[in-house]
Amino acid sequence: MRTPAGVECPYFYGDYYRGRSREECRLLAASDPPQRWQPDLCRTCPVPAIRRANNCEHMHLRARVERSLRSGFRRRVRVEAYCEKSEGVVTEPEIGCGLCHSIPSLFEVRR
Repeated sequence: MRTPAGVECPYFYGDYYRGRSREECRLLAASDPPQRWQPDLCRTCPVPAIRRANNCEHMHLRARVERSLRSGFRRRVRVEAYCEKSEGVVTEPEIGCGLCHSIPSLFEVRR
């Protein structure tokens, strides 16, 4: 579904049936403890870009809302990825863990 920022996100839900205006981020709602979502968080959220680049079925995302001094105490979504196939933390979720999807031989460097 399209977020208020105008990007497709699998975790965003909006209920507009018969005049309703209920919106939520199901990734933040599923976090422990549940995080409060606001529409301005979608502008800087990395989740839609991660899902466009890597839609691995074994990778699970966990999100939380943080405030940092670097961003001027604005709220931002921070994402951590975990791969259940390699049973480890994924440092670069856009690329993946390296085990789930091997690089095709076309892209390998021959020596």
